[in-house]
Amino acid sequence: MMKKNIYFISDAHLGSLAIEHRRTQERRLVSFLDAIKDKAEAIYMLGDMFDFWYEYRFTVPKGYTRFLGKVSELTDMGVEVHYFTGNHDIWAYRYLKEECGVKLHFKPVIEEMYGKLFFLAHGEGLGEESRRFRFIQSVFHNRLCQRLFSALHPRWGINFGLQWARHSRMKRIDGQEEPYRGEGNEPLVQWTKAHMKQHPDINFYIFGHRHIELDLILHQNTRMFIIGEWMQSFTYAIFDGNTVSLHNYIEGEETVG
Repeated sequence: MMKKNIYFISDAHLGSLAIEHRRTQERRLVSFLDAIKDKAEAIYMLGDMFDFWYEYRFTVPKGYTRFLGKVSELTDMGVEVHYFTGNHDIWAYRYLKEECGVKLHFKPVIEEMYGKLFFLAHGEGLGEESRRFRFIQSVFHNRLCQRLFSALHPRWGINFGLQWARHSRMKRIDGQEEPYRGEGNEPLVQWTKAHMKQHPDINFYIFGHRHIELDLILHQNTRMFIIGEWMQSFTYAIFDGNTVSLHNYIEGEETVG
C-alpha cells in the first residue's frame, strides 16, 4: 500500500492587522488544505496559525470560519491534524480539540513516523535566554494573569491582543522577520546542535516561528528545517516516508505534493 504524505505548516498569523487582504490569505490556506486532503496521512501545524487566539469560556475569536471548517473536515475524514501552540496562540485550551478534532500540543514532541524519528516544535523559547523574554513568557503562562485577562470583555481583550501583535510586528524593519543570521548566530540552530548531541537518534528537527526557510544538514543522519510562513511565502514541508522537502504553495497549481 502506498504511503501517504505527512505535511508541516506554521505561522499563518490568521487575522493579523498587518495583513491587508486577510480573507484572501485565509482562502489560500484553505485551498492548500483542500488540495492535500486526500494525500495526507497527517498534518502538523507548528504554531502561530492565528495572530492572536484566546479562548474565553464561552467565546472564541471572531472569524476563521473557513479555516476551522476545513480543519474539521480533515479530522472527520480521518486525517490526523496536530496543532502546536506558538507564542501568538498560547491560550488555546479546549475548543480546537473538542470542536475541530485536532490533537493539541503545548510542548515539543518527539515522534516516530514511517521509521524516522522527528523532533517537532514551534521553536519559540528554544535558545532564547534574554531576561525580557523569560519575563514575558512567565506572564503569558501565568494562570492568575490568564484569569485576569479572561475578566476583560472579548470586545476589548481580543482587540487588545490583535493590536499588541500588530505593534510587535511593525517594530521590525518593514514589518519583516530578521533574515537568517548564519549557522553560528541563529539561536534555534545552536539549540538544535546541542540537543542533537544528547539525542543522536533523531533524524529530523522541524520548527516554525522564525519565518525563514532553512534546510540544514547537521549530520549524515540528521537534518534541521525551519519551514517559513503563510503570510507572504506560503511555504510548507512534506515527508514522503523517506525524506523531508520544502515547497512553496502557488494557488491554482495543479500538482501539490
